[in-house]
Amino acid sequence: MRCLGIDYGTKRVGLAQGDDLGVATPLPALVEIEADARWAKLREIIQQRRITDLVLGYPYNMDGSVGFKAKEVDAFAGKLKAQFNLPVHLVDETLTSYAAESTIAKKSRREVRDSGLIDSRAACLILQDFLDQRIPPAIPS
Repeated sequence: MRCLGIDYGTKRVGLAQGDDLGVATPLPALVEIEADARWAKLREIIQQRRITDLVLGYPYNMDGSVGFKAKEVDAFAGKLKAQFNLPVHLVDETLTSYAAESTIAKKSRREVRDSGLIDSRAACLILQDFLDQRIPPAIPS
């Protein structure tokens, strides 16, 4: 299993990779201005890294309901399935961007935001949640 974690955004798409070892690693985010360029780069990454599963953050509201952003992610998930013919796993992304942003010094957050670093760290958290559910940790002896 080679998974690509995705934190979807209309301007930036955070990415992370993980496999059967159960460790998610952030990748550079897709920050291309044109959506077609982001899709082309995503295709390249999926092919080069021989991705078998896509893990997409799903934006539930704090009360567990789904809102407008979830409908955008549903459309994106549908396009992922159609474009790449890979399984797409939806994972609750509640507070992942907040947690990822908290790892950046406050004075640096504004300048770092456009780089996609926070988005890829959020994708890493999303993917790690998925991997932790699929690959239980070893029991210490």
